[in-house]
Amino acid sequence: MAALIGRIGPCRMVRERGRSPYRALMHAISHQQLHGNAAKAIMGRFLALYPGVDFPPPELVLATETGVLRACGFSGSKIAALRDICERTLDGTVPTSHAASRLSDEALIERLTAVRGVGRWTVEMLLIFTLGRPDVLPVDDFGVREGYRLLHGLESQPRPRELARIGERWAPYRTTAAWYLWRSADAGKKIKQPGA
Repeated sequence: MAALIGRIGPCRMVRERGRSPYRALMHAISHQQLHGNAAKAIMGRFLALYPGVDFPPPELVLATETGVLRACGFSGSKIAALRDICERTLDGTVPTSHAASRLSDEALIERLTAVRGVGRWTVEMLLIFTLGRPDVLPVDDFGVREGYRLLHGLESQPRPRELARIGERWAPYRTTAAWYLWRSADAGKKIKQPGA
């Protein structure tokens, strides 16, 4: 890991400041299983439905007809997930940023994975990039496992449970370790590109 840090330089992780858990989850659902540009286009059409607001509050989204949301490009299952996020925000399951700051990582994972369409990985990305939690290692993430494989010259990626055990030595800075492992995976992609 020290050699990787030496090659990459200082950690330059960027946190999405000012984004609430509600907003982060709405963005996460809209981006699931889509290419970045397609997701941005859908989100752009969605936001255009609500002029005059930076991001629509849950009440506005819930009042929007399904057909209108479908016309933005959302599938039926995504619309159901977006509506559930809105309902769970209104009932307090999805906490405000302030309330989230008082909950542990595991408490947030337990609460938010009860929301339709939200899995552990999605919550881990929220913990890292929205809430800025310093000790999150998303062991199910392909890039993190691939970065570890490349760093250590392994034939196959470590299994999530094995990587979790290995990662214990990086506590309480596992988020930083994940960032470096992502950079390791990125470097591996560049090497594989034709003509590189």
